Amino acid sequence: MEKESDYFDETYELVKKYTEERLLLLKIQAAKKTAKITSKVIFIFIAAILMFFVVMFLGLMLSYYFAEKLNSNFYGFSIVAGMYFTLLLLFIILYKAYFSGRIMDMVADIFFENDPNAIDDDDEE
Repeated sequence: MEKESDYFDETYELVKKYTEERLLLLKIQAAKKTAKITSKVIFIFIAAILMFFVVMFLGLMLSYYFAEKLNSNFYGFSIVAGMYFTLLLLFIILYKAYFSGRIMDMVADIFFENDPNAIDDDDEE
């Protein structure tokens, strides 16, 4: 009877240790995936801000160029505003077909990597 009790105590301790280790592994994997997504979001955010300023100043330069050629600030800036409006409409139309799927695929790839136990691999591109 004593052997049977030791067996169950030992098995209980092994299951308890396995559960704790598995939870720790899941926490580490979740932290790694969260860090990857956060770093990509921060990179995209900073790149978007810098790109905004580049596009803004190039737009101002182009507006003043058209204004000089047409002798009218109104027409110069209107042409560039029309170009931006056209790009906005194009983006809205193509968003679902091209951009949303790629964004979802990127996030899904991070969360569902091939080897879930490979927490030390650096899969950065």
